[in-house]
Amino acid sequence: MRPPRPWRSAQRRTPCFRALRGPGFEAGQFNMLGIPGIGEVPISLSGDPADPARLLHTIRAVGPVSTALTRLACGERVALRGPFGTGWPLLEAAGKDVIAVAGGLGLAPLRPALHALRAARARLGRVIVLYGARSPQEILFRRELESWQRGVDFEVEITVDHALGDWHGHVGVVTRLIERAKLDPARALALTCGPEVMMRFAIAALRHAGLGEEQIFLSMERNMQCAVGLCGHCQFGPLLLCRDGPVLRLDRLGGLIGRKEI
Repeated sequence: MRPPRPWRSAQRRTPCFRALRGPGFEAGQFNMLGIPGIGEVPISLSGDPADPARLLHTIRAVGPVSTALTRLACGERVALRGPFGTGWPLLEAAGKDVIAVAGGLGLAPLRPALHALRAARARLGRVIVLYGARSPQEILFRRELESWQRGVDFEVEITVDHALGDWHGHVGVVTRLIERAKLDPARALALTCGPEVMMRFAIAALRHAGLGEEQIFLSMERNMQCAVGLCGHCQFGPLLLCRDGPVLRLDRLGGLIGRKEI
């Protein structure tokens, strides 16, 4: 039996998907992926919304379903439902500076938004991408990030929690890079996704930089099972994250983020 891979990009071609029409997807939405007899799990779409015929998901093996998905060979079938949920507020980004703060696998749900922002680059101010991983070996989409660093569309900073060998970049948590970004709070919009503890510290740093709750958007994760707001497994206070989220403006959370047993 092959050992599980830590993560894998799963790609399936669906010819009926047409760019920005019909059953296309918004940056920030997710699909339910499953294997009959094992189950299904919510996985964010991590591809380019301008190419919805190519569905891309980035999967880390952490449970029975995700492990089984990473073991699939090319040509094997996957059950798919979706897309579900709310997307990133890309229309609100016009004319503004955008800061995207991602931690770990949280870069995957943000990646479609970054592709869309790059396509609309002429209508935006600064676009700042701050990404943190545990180690250099766990950096997602590394070649793409390095390409963006060399280009002029984005300001990209990458940091790792710990590093050995030839790593010469930042070391430390990603939220410490927010202060270095020197944001203009009057024209900023923040998108953040990652572990909940990381997002709490990101919120604190963004607030310290002068951003209000109506300028900060988060992608929230909970145990989504039905994906249509019926089962209640993804309840977060008064919200059902599969229906009302996963992307939510901070003021809609009503101070609930960080509270236990929500």
